[in-house]
Amino acid sequence: MGKTTVSVVLRLFWWVLMIFGGAVLCIYLDVKRHNLFFSLPFHLTSFFIGLIVTKLAFAAAATGGRELKKGRSENTPRLETDKIVTTGIYSCMRHPMLFGLTLLPLGWALLLGSPHFIFFLAPVEILTIIVMVFTLEEAECRKKFGAEYLAYKKQVPAVSLRAHCLKWLFTSKPGPSLSKRKG
Repeated sequence: MGKTTVSVVLRLFWWVLMIFGGAVLCIYLDVKRHNLFFSLPFHLTSFFIGLIVTKLAFAAAATGGRELKKGRSENTPRLETDKIVTTGIYSCMRHPMLFGLTLLPLGWALLLGSPHFIFFLAPVEILTIIVMVFTLEEAECRKKFGAEYLAYKKQVPAVSLRAHCLKWLFTSKPGPSLSKRKG
């Protein structure tokens, strides 16, 4: 089995640092400065919403991950691909897993009931993920797949907010065929 690239390892490290380090920092700030952190109704509401948001994030990751496996040959590391994947949910959007995972910081913040995390750090983390996708991920795909990726990029948006694409992403149920999706 091949080695996972340094880029993927660094992104995973950054992800863990943001999620868990951010939680510790924000809870510390909440305990010292935020009365809402001690509100039971706020915690119950945010926890319930957090469960839903987190479930959506993991559903999107699972939907994208199942399809992305098709781009990995036998000796390719688990988090890598060596073939471009344009089928399934990837026919609807180029970065379905990462789009879904942008919900994870908000879901985690809501589960914790941390106002600082919900209102300040989660949005920053979401923007960080988006910037990483449009800089690192896109550049790596262009380098790895060349003209084939550039042609794919012209046909398929990075993210699609169309109802059938979102349903497909979050429920694993295929949307209508490509011929039916025009417009």
